[in-house]
Amino acid sequence: MKKNLKLKAARVERDLTQAELAELIGVTRQTIGAIEKGDYNPTINLCLKICKVLGKTLDELFWED
Repeated sequence: MKKNLKLKAARVERDLTQAELAELIGVTRQTIGAIEKGDYNPTINLCLKICKVLGKTLDELFWED
């Protein structure tokens, strides 16, 4: 898996730390870090929660170009 730079950019754009985003969606900071690093493939439900908080679509955050 490759790094999810789109997720990291969207999180930073909203001025959220990994810990803050994690708290908003009910996971650990380590989970957000692992998703951003490409070490963890999130479930569709988790992807949807992340998109909702960041105001992005699944395509914008998780679709590979």
